[in-house]
Amino acid sequence: MANEKENLQTEEEVETVQTEAADETAETQAGTEESALSALQAQYDELNDRYLRMAAEYDNFRKRSRAERDSVHAEAVAYAVKALLATVDNLSRALAQPTEDAAYKQGIEMTYNQMMESFQSLGVTEIVSEPGTVFDPNLHNAVMHIDDDSFGENVIAEVFQKGFQLGDKVIRHAMVKVAN
Repeated sequence: MANEKENLQTEEEVETVQTEAADETAETQAGTEESALSALQAQYDELNDRYLRMAAEYDNFRKRSRAERDSVHAEAVAYAVKALLATVDNLSRALAQPTEDAAYKQGIEMTYNQMMESFQSLGVTEIVSEPGTVFDPNLHNAVMHIDDDSFGENVIAEVFQKGFQLGDKVIRHAMVKVAN
């Protein structure tokens, strides 16, 4: 009986040790899983942050590229139009000259109108600079000044050369005479 009691006590001790070992193993595994989970969460947060930064950087790159492309296009249009302005001026002078040949005058008118339509399709507009219009140094180039009370202060008295602009950008300032 003593032997049986010792065996039972030994078995209970073994079970207790096994239970304690199992508990320690479970706690160790839980701690390991927690640390692994926190490490994965940190890695996820880092990768997600990098992804968001890269997406924002790409979006900024697209916007910057589009703005550069639009700017280059506008500069190219302005350059091409500037080269054609002398021709437009000559057509305008030819229209102002009296002629008895109606077909000749009609041909010049058609050519001039076609040039102006082409300019409009490119977004190029004529700067408003009629006599009586207020002088704007951003749009007009004053090449002469006159003292004339029939005009107001800083008013355009005469237009020597038309000006053109592409959107808000002036391609060529209008050359005008200004009344003081």
